[in-house]
Amino acid sequence: MSDADPAHDASGHRARLRARLAEHGPEALQDHELIEYLLALAIPRRDTKPMARRLLAEFGGIGGVLGAEPEALARKGELSEGAVAAIKIAEAAALRLLRSRVAERPVLSSWQALLDYLRADMAHRAVERVRVLHLNSKNILIRDELVSEGSIDQAAVYVREIIRRAIDLGSVALILVHNHPSGDPTPSRQDIALTREIVAAGKPLGITVHDHVVIAGEGHASLRAMGLM
Repeated sequence: MSDADPAHDASGHRARLRARLAEHGPEALQDHELIEYLLALAIPRRDTKPMARRLLAEFGGIGGVLGAEPEALARKGELSEGAVAAIKIAEAAALRLLRSRVAERPVLSSWQALLDYLRADMAHRAVERVRVLHLNSKNILIRDELVSEGSIDQAAVYVREIIRRAIDLGSVALILVHNHPSGDPTPSRQDIALTREIVAAGKPLGITVHDHVVIAGEGHASLRAMGLM
């Protein structure tokens, strides 16, 4: 095997990445190196650095790569099924870690941890998703449910479904969450109207709506903090 053998060069490069990771931890590797090494686990005999850089450029960063739909990764990134699976497994592990920082503790006192989890899970989605976080009397998360994909214009339908589900679960409080695929977290008129209807419907039943959070690539917006509910 010559010094110019690409497989040998890639193996040596990955060994150096592995050593840096072991010695200095995750911060020792740049985003493209993390994606590069992740892809190398599924494609062991190819130079995955160009692929990693292309993916980061295509999806706007490491969050966009991990959160991309499998079909988009395969099509735009020209990735094999195994490489796509490696990326989605990494995303699942990251979300489990972030979710564990929210579970079994009062959500309102772990607000930043909640936002980190929601941004990782929703900021880069290509379609709009609506979720409801159900809380008990201690504001501990008892259920995190995806209730819709697509538009949230049909507010009356969602109000009935959300309140009925809260009653079924014995929820004392709710946090509404949805994403804006456009990247702009500014609440729309429909977002505000829906929030106020759910607040009004829950109040006579003793169900409090703590907030409605809009997640997007450019950040997040809290309707509570903006005085819109």
